[in-house]
Amino acid sequence: MSVLGLHEFHEQLGASFLEVNGAEVVADYGDIAAEHAALRNSAGVLDLSFRSRLCLLGADRKTFLNGQVTNNVKDLATGFGCYAALVTAKGKMQSDLLVYCLQDELLLDFEPGLAEVVQQRLEKYVIADDVQVVNVSEAYGHLSIQGPCSAQVLAALALAPSLPETALTFVHSSDATLGDLYAMNHARAGTCGFDLFVPIQALGAVLDKLVASARAQGGRLVGWTALEKARIEAAIPRFGADMDETNLPPEAGLDSRAIHYAKGCYIGQEVIARLRTYGKVAKALRGLQWPIVPGEALPKKGDKIYWSEKEVGYVTSATASTDLSSGLALAYIRREQNQVGAQLIIRTELGPVSASVTTLPFQPFAVRG
Repeated sequence: MSVLGLHEFHEQLGASFLEVNGAEVVADYGDIAAEHAALRNSAGVLDLSFRSRLCLLGADRKTFLNGQVTNNVKDLATGFGCYAALVTAKGKMQSDLLVYCLQDELLLDFEPGLAEVVQQRLEKYVIADDVQVVNVSEAYGHLSIQGPCSAQVLAALALAPSLPETALTFVHSSDATLGDLYAMNHARAGTCGFDLFVPIQALGAVLDKLVASARAQGGRLVGWTALEKARIEAAIPRFGADMDETNLPPEAGLDSRAIHYAKGCYIGQEVIARLRTYGKVAKALRGLQWPIVPGEALPKKGDKIYWSEKEVGYVTSATASTDLSSGLALAYIRREQNQVGAQLIIRTELGPVSASVTTLPFQPFAVRG
């Protein structure tokens, strides 16, 4: 397991740890409810340095990556980014990616434990291209501030001359002490938020500043458990949980966010284009919602979903949301039974849970139509 660079920093603050795909992450700091409340109501600071980071260098980096991923990278200007999927020739996902266009390189940010797989996949197709794929996880750390007060928290630090105002744009600043910093506009918990890419030698100092600024806004340090809960409430699918190597991007609902249908050829493009032209996918990621019942089991990943006695799907992520007064799940459901309002049964190890397919994003159960 790869250990967080700031492990001792977090440990001294009462952190407990867990493993996600071979990487150490902070699970929580002892009060998951308060951490979740910070993400929903003020600001939560996270150390996301366990995530994977690659950079593409070389004169052909844009055209090369454009031929590898589902979104339009070739036309990205410096300061802009996009969300994309990396797929096989059969259209199955290998990873999702946040792609940022820096001045002289492309930065790829994606789920932990996949750096080697993604690097090998990309290098396999570098033939005569002027492209170098470099793992920068040891050079740069990754911090994040998420929640409705995140802009105020970041602005108070004055780490950059301005904040990036729109999703997946970023600003770059150079500090004589801290080095080159990148602040990306990226919401990970359903409200607003920013990611910071910071030189390793300055990571602890910047995290200290972020935590102090967040506390001034009523925020705090936050771990993986609270972030996952907020992510599910926001119905944001995560690779490794709600999509994996068995899925096509349209099954996970990535059409509008990650696929550019007019960009031209890329590996797997024919399969994905054919799905759009000739028919819908057999199953799709949907939201399930049900009233919280004391003592009722929370579904787990892989729990089967039934319509009458027919198996029609399976759960990928689930949580109990007091804010929304309901249990929530993301799940793949077959096309015939995945329309909003469909009544389904999730079979958990402790008994059945009655749920209905709902619109996304999730709404409070009591006022749902």
